[in-house]
Amino acid sequence: MIIRSVWIWIFTLTSLTAMAQQEPNYEESKVPALVLPDIFLSEKGKWIRSQEDWESIRRPEIFRLFESEVYGQIPKEFDSIEFDLAQETPNPYPEIAELEEVNITISRNGKSHTMRVNLFIPKSGKGPFPVILLINYLPKYPDGKLVDESFWPVKELIQRGFATASFHAETVAPDKAETYQNGIISTLYPEQIGKPDGLKAFGAWGWAAMRVMDYFEQHPQIDSKKSVLVGHSRTGKTALWTSANDPRWAITYANESGCGGAAISRRKYGETVEAINRRFPYWFADNFRKYNEREEALPLDQHMLPGLIAPRAVYYSSAREDRWADPKGEYLGLSLGSRVFSEIYGKKAVFEQEFEALSGPVHLESVGYHIREGKHDLTWEDWRIFLEFVEKIL
Repeated sequence: MIIRSVWIWIFTLTSLTAMAQQEPNYEESKVPALVLPDIFLSEKGKWIRSQEDWESIRRPEIFRLFESEVYGQIPKEFDSIEFDLAQETPNPYPEIAELEEVNITISRNGKSHTMRVNLFIPKSGKGPFPVILLINYLPKYPDGKLVDESFWPVKELIQRGFATASFHAETVAPDKAETYQNGIISTLYPEQIGKPDGLKAFGAWGWAAMRVMDYFEQHPQIDSKKSVLVGHSRTGKTALWTSANDPRWAITYANESGCGGAAISRRKYGETVEAINRRFPYWFADNFRKYNEREEALPLDQHMLPGLIAPRAVYYSSAREDRWADPKGEYLGLSLGSRVFSEIYGKKAVFEQEFEALSGPVHLESVGYHIREGKHDLTWEDWRIFLEFVEKIL
C-alpha cells in the first residue's frame, strides 16, 4: 500500500539508515524506506496540476537537476552538418533492404568530426517508413560486419515494415575513462572539459543520436515523426537522457538500463551510485559523485525521468536474473513516473499491479514494461514484446 504525503511517498517500513555497501544488496528486506521527491511539487512549493505549469515550471526544474547533478550537458550548437554516402561494405540483406552507409560530418569553430551510421530501408512497401535507431555500445565488429542479429535483428525489423539504423557509440566518444574525450568532446566542445556538469560519454552518445535524427528528418524514405530510439544497458541510460533533450523521438526504449537509467537510486539494490561512478567515472557529470553512498541526498530520482519525455511514449524492460540492474527498481521508476502521463496529459497510464504480481507485459497508453526470464542481454524476446507495443503506438 502506498501512503502519500505532501513531500514524500513511502513504500516500505524498513530502516531509513543508509549503509555504505561494500557488497551489492540483493535482499528486499535491506532496501531502505523509499522516500522520494514529489514529481509535482515545485522548488518554490507550488503544486503542479496543469499541463501549462508542468511545461513552464516543473519540467524545466527537473531537467536542470538531471543535467547538473546526473548526466551533464548535451551541447546543441554547431556550425554545419553534412551527409555523405559511402559504399564500403556488402549489403547483408540485398533481397529485402537497401543499405546506406552514411558519413555524418559536423563542424564547429573550424574543426570537424565524422561519425558513421548504417541505415537499412525496406525494398517492399511504400515509404516513408517508421524508423528504429539502436545506439550500439559494442565496438565496431573486428570482421567488418555491420550487424549482429542476436542484438540488432535487422531482418525481422525490415520484414515488419521498419527502416532501422545503428551507430557505434565508441566512434563518437570511446567507452574508456582514459580516452572518452578523444572524439567530439575534445574536438568540437573542449570548453566542456572540467565542468562539474560538462559533457560526458552519455551526453556525447546522445548528441550523436540527435545527429542521426537530423539525417532522418531530411530523408524522403524515412518518417521521422514515427521514430524509435533504442538502447540496452549503458545505452539504455543514454537513450532516456537523449529523448529528454530531444523531443523528436516518438518512442524511447531502455532495456535493462539499471542504475542511472530506469532504476530508483535510493533503493540501493544491486548497482549503486557509488559503484557505477567508481567503475565508470566518465559516463555521468562529475557532480553525480557527490551522491556516492548518499543517494538520499539527491534532489531527484529516476522516477522523475520518464516525465521529461512525456507525453511521448516510454518503454522499459528487465531480465529476472539481472539483479545488478534492479528489475523492481526499474518497474517502480516507470510506474511512478507514469503519473505525468496520466495526471498531466490524460493518458491511460496507471500501473495497477505490484511488481511481484506481474504475469505478463504491461502495455498502456504511451508507457509499457515487460520482464523476461534470463540474464542481462538484449534478446529477440525483448524485441518481440517491445514491437507489440510499438505497433500499438505508431
